[in-house]
Amino acid sequence: MSNDESGYEALASAARPTGAHVAVLGAGSWGTTFAKVLADGGADVTIWARRPELAREISQSKRNSDYLPGINLPRSVWASSRLPEVLDGVHQVYLAVPSQSLRENLHIMRDLIPANAIVVSLMKGVEKGTRFRMSEVITQELGIHADRIAVASGPNLALEIAKEQPTAAVVSSESLETATLIALTATNPYFRSFVNTDVIGTEFGGVLKNLIAVAIGIVDGVGYGENTKASIITRGLAEMTDFAVAYGGRAETLAGLAGLGDLIATCESSLSRNNRAGRLLGQGYAYAEVIKQMDQTAEGLTSVAPILELALARGVDMPIVSQVAEVLAGTLNPRDIAPHLTTDPMPQGE
Repeated sequence: MSNDESGYEALASAARPTGAHVAVLGAGSWGTTFAKVLADGGADVTIWARRPELAREISQSKRNSDYLPGINLPRSVWASSRLPEVLDGVHQVYLAVPSQSLRENLHIMRDLIPANAIVVSLMKGVEKGTRFRMSEVITQELGIHADRIAVASGPNLALEIAKEQPTAAVVSSESLETATLIALTATNPYFRSFVNTDVIGTEFGGVLKNLIAVAIGIVDGVGYGENTKASIITRGLAEMTDFAVAYGGRAETLAGLAGLGDLIATCESSLSRNNRAGRLLGQGYAYAEVIKQMDQTAEGLTSVAPILELALARGVDMPIVSQVAEVLAGTLNPRDIAPHLTTDPMPQGE
């Protein structure tokens, strides 16, 4: 039985929370979509939007035309550019800001977050320089116990969920009670949350799949076919699992929604920012040119270097991710990434 399935048993036996007052910090596509998920599950949701004009559009028109064109938001969702208004009296705080700006944002808001609020990371990145996971940054900046922190991950392409296409996710916390409460809050007819207590595996799954998705985008941009992509996805999952286990994660977590599920969705969809960034690299664009063309952050691009540093520290071989780093640096022709598919010195099957 996988972590996700065993977690589902714990989730199914719990009572559903009613009237949760929650804040979502970040009004990009994922933050806005998750606000919709929470509102459709019965929560009272406030979004923090950095730009006042976007906050007004969300509150008055129930739209976010910049990031979710054509999507109507629930009437119970409103937004503000003023953090004190957004965080006043909330029970749960969901963080959907770019991973590299998380620490700066937490430093600004830490005195505004209510003392007993649960803080949930919706981000999939590793901090450059420190190489900390997002939950570690939250602990350091807010000084709260791990039992009040949760992370959410899974095959979660924002636009599909905003259109209410059915999907599932994983909520993880060192506290099963916390994970279950958040999972129940983030469950509605089209979005089902499962639970586990493997925070390390869940977070690294969300980070690492972005790197493999960049590789898939590169070979897509070059023009290679399905065999090449299937090979990279399969060997990429092996790299992800080896890495997560080396840092204390559980292999079965990487075989579930937070690993394989998220990997498939991110690698195969044109909605994936990381896949799109990879395609541009495969088509010959330099790293700086790719960044200019992206309208939202592709977390995989900023996570490559810190992940390889962490891999080196634990002796984990990650040839696919290493080749992505070389393409980003301009030292490897994108067409040459495909032969590097194995973590073993000699092929030994799968």
